[in-house]
Amino acid sequence: MINSIGVTVRFGKRVLFEDVNIKFTKGNCYGLIGANGAGKSTFLKILSGELEPSKGEIAIEKGARISVLKQNHFEYEDFSVIDTVIMGNKELYGIMKEKEALYAKPDFNEEDGLKAAKLEERFGNMDGWNAESDAAILLNNLGIPAVNHYKLMKELEAKDKVKVLLAQSLFGNPDVLLLDEPTNDLDIKSIEWLQEFLINFENTVIVVSHDRYFLNKVCTHIADVDFGKIKIYPGNYDFWYESSQLALKQMKEQNKKKEEKIKELQEFIARFSANASKSKQATSRKKSLEKIELEEIKASNRKYPYIDFKPDREPGKEILKVQNISKTINGEKILDNISFNVRTGNKIAIVSDNELRTTLLFQIIAGEIAPDEGTIEWGQTITHDYFPKDNGYLFKENKPLVEWLRQYSKDPDETYVRGFLGRMLFSGDEALKNINVLSGGEKVRCVLSKLMLSGANLLIFDEPTNHLDMEAITALNEGLKRFKGNLIFTSHDHQLTQTVADRIIELGPEKKFDKDITFDEYLEKKTQ
Repeated sequence: MINSIGVTVRFGKRVLFEDVNIKFTKGNCYGLIGANGAGKSTFLKILSGELEPSKGEIAIEKGARISVLKQNHFEYEDFSVIDTVIMGNKELYGIMKEKEALYAKPDFNEEDGLKAAKLEERFGNMDGWNAESDAAILLNNLGIPAVNHYKLMKELEAKDKVKVLLAQSLFGNPDVLLLDEPTNDLDIKSIEWLQEFLINFENTVIVVSHDRYFLNKVCTHIADVDFGKIKIYPGNYDFWYESSQLALKQMKEQNKKKEEKIKELQEFIARFSANASKSKQATSRKKSLEKIELEEIKASNRKYPYIDFKPDREPGKEILKVQNISKTINGEKILDNISFNVRTGNKIAIVSDNELRTTLLFQIIAGEIAPDEGTIEWGQTITHDYFPKDNGYLFKENKPLVEWLRQYSKDPDETYVRGFLGRMLFSGDEALKNINVLSGGEKVRCVLSKLMLSGANLLIFDEPTNHLDMEAITALNEGLKRFKGNLIFTSHDHQLTQTVADRIIELGPEKKFDKDITFDEYLEKKTQ
């Protein structure tokens, strides 16, 4: 369907990838993964024709239509929502508008009639009469109500514009669908619908996402950008990750007998083959996996930070009591009489369709703002620390990173602090960078470092995976699973929430749900 033939991309002396020869075929969904800066988004732009490669070419099946998820949320401000979606098929939209212009002519003549007849025929062949209803179905499924379909884009909230652009990319059954971070800013319901849409989509999908659960659900293959190459592996993200780790382990143990290697790989493949995300492709994928030789899977050269939260003391029986908390902002009651107790060992995920509600609750618990009503009662043995979603206020000073982190360390020795920064991928001169020039992901790693140094036995996290790459998200996920203290957190990362939380609290203005269950069990109850 779409081939990359000898594609090389250079920016000055820097080579992103070189001599890439891969094929993306119909019926498959490819997860494009790689470290930040590896060139994932650049490769999507090359596939779409937005960028030219330094060398090589992209070959597309004749007549195939490529659809791309647009990133500029303000590109269609003066167009209606329904028209913006239909623009996903440029040819169809062009015919539609050309027809409208012809019929609106005051001096409509015979020549115009002949032209209109040809346009009508093309319009019908492209199923144009169903365009508006098809667009409306996509919008409704993504949570955009019919009352908004004929509004101008500039009248919508930012989160709804994201959904409209996603609907635009999906519209009209494109032959190749290119999606760069499609789950960003989507609510749980919209993500679930998108997953099902892609699982059942019969053409070619290439998707970049930091959401590991999403990649596991929808992907039949992983396209890994590493070592200056792009290589395709059958299976979902977990299969790629586990195989990469297995390859790394066995590369370090070269003295293992070949037979032992083969047996271990065969057992591993058998386990993963049974968990194919698309049942209709399970058989073919199993055959593909069975053909893999260990030598085909390279150990990744990507670096994972070491994230480990160790409490300085064990908590007692009394942890935290949140009693009758209420908070009004700009005349709207965001929190209304919220109460819950944290029990020893609890790892609580807070779920809400209003992110402000969750952030306000966390700020009140952390002592950053006061409630209008209610109290926060801490156990005597509890120390807490807080990861804010907006961390800008922590980086206002003008100082090197090593000095910034030293102020939070019980051991002020620079060697100790530098060693700690090294584990978080700030080595050598990186530790001397000024904090006001750090990227979003670097700032998040700094705040995580601060929390690790705190030794707190109760941690509060407000969207900690924002701005992190896949490697850091994976390391954070493992660190939170190992943590022996209490957690209160919220995250858009499904896999992190599912594997860490043992209790779910859902917030409306009031507490709507509170049970000791996993995130998947909670979603199942919501569906029922």
